[in-house]
Amino acid sequence: MRLISKTLIFSLSTLVLLSSTTYSIYQGPQNPIKSATFVSESFEVGPGSIMNKAFLDIQFPRGHVGVKSFDAELVDEKGNSVPLYDTYLHHFFAIKYFIKANMSKDGHDPFEGFIFKRNEGMCNSYILPHYWGLGTESRGTTSKIPDPFAVEHGNPAYIPHGYQEKWLLNIMAIDTRGAQDKKGCTECRCDLFNLPKDFYNVTMGIDGKPLSTNYKGGIFCCHDDLQCKLKKGVKAPSRKLSLRYKITWVEWNEHQIPLKFYILDSTDRVRKNGTSTIHDCQAEYTVMTNGGSDYHVQKANIPMEKGGYLIYGTAHMHAGAVNATLYGQDGRTLCTSTPKYGTGKEPGNEEGYNVGMSVCYPKPGSVKINDGETLTVESRYESGFLTGVMGQMYIYVAEKLPQEKITPQNNPPLLM
Repeated sequence: MRLISKTLIFSLSTLVLLSSTTYSIYQGPQNPIKSATFVSESFEVGPGSIMNKAFLDIQFPRGHVGVKSFDAELVDEKGNSVPLYDTYLHHFFAIKYFIKANMSKDGHDPFEGFIFKRNEGMCNSYILPHYWGLGTESRGTTSKIPDPFAVEHGNPAYIPHGYQEKWLLNIMAIDTRGAQDKKGCTECRCDLFNLPKDFYNVTMGIDGKPLSTNYKGGIFCCHDDLQCKLKKGVKAPSRKLSLRYKITWVEWNEHQIPLKFYILDSTDRVRKNGTSTIHDCQAEYTVMTNGGSDYHVQKANIPMEKGGYLIYGTAHMHAGAVNATLYGQDGRTLCTSTPKYGTGKEPGNEEGYNVGMSVCYPKPGSVKINDGETLTVESRYESGFLTGVMGQMYIYVAEKLPQEKITPQNNPPLLM
């Protein structure tokens, strides 16, 4: 069991609809898929403001379950979808933790006594620990996992004795109404925010050292309650928003096949220390103008201690993204995820924003990752000055396949 004890949680073209083929495995007794929609605790934002908070003990299916999907979006007090050009959803992260049963919270540290349980990805310490999490692309990226696979949670055998399994949401939203530079605000450009004078002296970077003055933008310049520069005379009311999230799941039984969830980061600075592999994920990076090239490519070679069969793959990327690709050690393409950019004004199709990432659904058993295989994650952005961008592959891997026959099933068109 990989646990983390740190409390810092990182925050981190044409729209085409293609008909797709997923794969359904005929099995024994039917296990009905349950569904519930929840709404997070509300938070207040005003023009130019940043909200970056953790909400503890969120609503989540209880018991021993297999999660099939987790989809989310920002909504206002009336439940209306909020467009990205008003409030930019930088990210939401759903993170699992264990806490002692009936533990009272009397101290100042809200995470006191928590044991965080991270995903199977190899990033170091507290970096990218979540099980579900996207940003602006969340409305247009399907998270559906095909039968009979599911992400297992709530198994009593994996919960420390005397503890309870719970979940938190880390949400970062930027209200860009009236902003001088909306794009710059969404990229967390440091010179657009009301940073304290001693910011670079007192702010620790991802390496635990004072932030370099060469850091021009990214998550560290988007602290909670900071303010992005506004146009003169801008007046707009503050408002309360929430994250609305829908989860589908099944009750766990012998017919479900568990998946392991990996986040593979293109900024991971992998190195060897004797026989040990050291991972050093940066989570974000800056894209500079790349000479005469149209693209900037960031890549990392990541060894997989344990392999399996690829069941689902997608990427988390920001505006300016071209694509992200996962390669096998022999150079074969395992998955390429491509952004979809909006062309209108309605929520889910906001012009110029990354409103969805394509998803890979290989036929189960057709794409195998070998134990010890080194995978290459490559994220590609348009050349030009971009700060705080991300290039992370999300993959679900099964260590075994069902014995039943696999047959194709035509489904309604998915965003691919």
